[in-house]
Amino acid sequence: MGERLDKYLSSQGFGTRKEVGKLIRSGLVAVDGVPQRDAAAKLDPQKAVVTVEGRPVSYQRHLYIMMNKPAGVLSATEDRRAKTVLDLLPEELRRRGLFPAGRLDKDTTGLLLITDDGDLAHRMLSPKKHVYKLYRAQLDGPVTQEDIQVFSRGAQWGEEHYAPAKLWIDHDPNIAFVEIHEGKFHQVKRMFEARGKNVLTLKRLKIGGLYLDNTLQEGDCRLLDEEETRQIFH
Repeated sequence: MGERLDKYLSSQGFGTRKEVGKLIRSGLVAVDGVPQRDAAAKLDPQKAVVTVEGRPVSYQRHLYIMMNKPAGVLSATEDRRAKTVLDLLPEELRRRGLFPAGRLDKDTTGLLLITDDGDLAHRMLSPKKHVYKLYRAQLDGPVTQEDIQVFSRGAQWGEEHYAPAKLWIDHDPNIAFVEIHEGKFHQVKRMFEARGKNVLTLKRLKIGGLYLDNTLQEGDCRLLDEEETRQIFH
C-alpha cells in the first residue's frame, strides 16, 4: 500500500505533518526525480528516491524516540482501559511495530525509549550487556550508609535477589540516585522496601550514556539522532 509522503518525511525528522505539507506544496520535494505536490501521495520508503530542496533523504529504517513519560500512563502498546505511551505519540511519529523498549511502572516518570528495532531493545535490556539505568527516587526516609552497602552487595526482597547496584545521595538524604542494569519488575521500589523505605516518586534519568532531554515536558517526545542512539551503549 505504501506510506503517505508527508508522514514519511515527518518520520525522517523534517518537521510536523503541517510543516512538511508546506514543503511539498511549495514544490521543494521530488520523488524519483519528479516534483510531488500531493502530500497524500503514496511511496515505498525502501525503494523511492526522495529529495528535499535537491538533497536526498537518507531513509532511516528504524525509529528511535525519546519520551519523557508522565505518571498514569502504561508502558504498553495497547490497553482497553488505560492510556499507553503509544497513545501520546504525535501522528507524524506513529508507525506500525513501535513498542516501548523496557517498561516503566504506571506511576514512574522519565526517560523511555520507543522503537521498532527489536534487536536494539534486546541488547539494551539484556542484563549481560550491563546497560545501566539511572533513577532518582524520593523516599519516605533518609538513605543510610548501611543502605548504600547493601545495594552494593545486592539487596534481597523475599526470595528475589538483585544484582549489585550503585546508590548515592546528593544533598537531601531522602532523595536517592540508583543505577541498576537488571530492570526486574518493580526492582527499585522493592530494593528500597527491603531496607524499610517506601518510594514516593521515581524518575528515570539515563539509559547507558543517554540522558533524558531536560527540555522535554512530561508526555513530550522527539526522535533520537544516530549519535544519541549510540550513546545508549556507552
